[in-house]
Amino acid sequence: MSDIETLRRILSSCRTIAVVGLSADWFRPSYFAAKYLQEHGYRIVPVNPRYPEILGEKCYASLEEIPFEVDMVDVFRRTEDVMPIARQAVAIGARCLWQQLGVVNAEADAYARAHGLDSVTDRCVKIEHARLFGGLNWVGVNTRVISAKRPRVLPY
Repeated sequence: MSDIETLRRILSSCRTIAVVGLSADWFRPSYFAAKYLQEHGYRIVPVNPRYPEILGEKCYASLEEIPFEVDMVDVFRRTEDVMPIARQAVAIGARCLWQQLGVVNAEADAYARAHGLDSVTDRCVKIEHARLFGGLNWVGVNTRVISAKRPRVLPY
C-alpha cells in the first residue's frame, strides 16, 4: 500500500532499518539514502557481506545475523533477488518490506503482506521521507500532498 497515511505511519514507526545491498561507495544511491535517514534519526543496519562497516555501523552478511530487532527491511537489490530477502524479513520479525525505486517483485510483495508485513514497492525511503516530513514543498517541489493539516514531526 502506498497511500500517504500508510507511508507516514511506516516512516514514523519503523525507526530501525536494515538496508540490504547498502554500498560503502558515497556516490551510490543506497549510501546516499542511508546517510540521509541516519541524519534524520533512524538507526541504519547495513546488510552486505562485502564490508565490515558502513556509515559507522557494523555490517552484517544477512538479515538473520542481526542480533536485535529490525523494523524495516529496505531492499537495494535486483528484483529477482527480493524473494529470499522477503522470507528472511518475515523470519526475523520485521514489520515492513520496502523495495526501492525500480525494484518490483510482486511475489515478494504478496508474501510479505500474507505474513502481516507492510510492503512498499518501487519507492525510495529517502524521497518519501523528504516528501512527507522533510519540507520538500518549502523549496517549490510538487509533493502531490494537499492537506490543511501540518504533518506530525518525527521525534529526532
